[in-house]
Amino acid sequence: MKAIVYSGYGSADILRLEEIPEPQVGEDDLLVRVRAASVNPYDWHLLTGLPYIGRMHFGWFGPKGNGGLGADLAGEVEAVGAHVKRFRPGDAVFGMVDGGTPGKPLLDLGSFAEYVRVSEDSVAPKPANVTFEQAAAVPAAAFTALAALRDQGRLEPGQAALINGASGGVGTFAVQIAKALGADVTGVCSTRNVDMVRSLGADHVVDYTREDFTTGGERYDLILDNVGNRSLSEYRRVLTRQGVYFASFGRPENRWLGPFPYLLRMAAASRFGSQRLVSLTPSRAPEALTALKELIEAGAVTPVIDRTYALAEVPEAIRYLEEGHARAKVIITA
Repeated sequence: MKAIVYSGYGSADILRLEEIPEPQVGEDDLLVRVRAASVNPYDWHLLTGLPYIGRMHFGWFGPKGNGGLGADLAGEVEAVGAHVKRFRPGDAVFGMVDGGTPGKPLLDLGSFAEYVRVSEDSVAPKPANVTFEQAAAVPAAAFTALAALRDQGRLEPGQAALINGASGGVGTFAVQIAKALGADVTGVCSTRNVDMVRSLGADHVVDYTREDFTTGGERYDLILDNVGNRSLSEYRRVLTRQGVYFASFGRPENRWLGPFPYLLRMAAASRFGSQRLVSLTPSRAPEALTALKELIEAGAVTPVIDRTYALAEVPEAIRYLEEGHARAKVIITA
């Protein structure tokens, strides 16, 4: 099969499309023919080995496992192991490869390939009303949004939520999920994305090139920050007294420790006052996939795609994501 591989750490220039053996299916595994995958900041971290502290998990001198990239996937089941009960060959599924799941090794990370091996609990039936490309856009980004808004933030109907970076991968899902939960939603984005964010259901849209949301009179019960372009004191200023702030942005604050200095400042600030400043732990349980499938099939959430690249064009897709101007999701078709 064809797959994107690399050895060592570096830029997108080191990525290669090569012919490698198909994965062997274990008793509890599925072999999935990948129809589409999506690009995430996680792929950039694995490729570059940044921040350096992440190499404790990724590998000190080079990536552990098969040197593949890609976590999100959508495709068709090709074969199943003897113990698999929920799926059979021909089923359309979406989810994440095991390396993208807490507690799972990085060995099988690599949905930028024609086939991938996954465990039964890492995928779910694909929503019937979306394409493989749309389904592949969902897992990592929507898991993050769902965890912040529903699981950890416990957003309630009538509460006010602000999504900073509302036009990005996580942001486009967050706006829609917050609306589905009954919140009054404010999305923050650039001028070119105002109409798109409004079309996703945002009640209010702030164009950050013209307006500073931290200086207005509005107060928010929940802030999901996908950008990290304001100080903690500025965010706290626009939170309600019992409000909660979530940090969800992928580029490291510095090459050695990444976001950890910021997270430590959050932890210290949380000791004073009733506001919660929380580091986000995305949910990747099978239940989250099922919940997202139901939201999509009900029409409450629609995945948004910016650009689509062929498997051989993964380096170009990574470079585009690095520029920081991608709207919603960048998709790879295998």
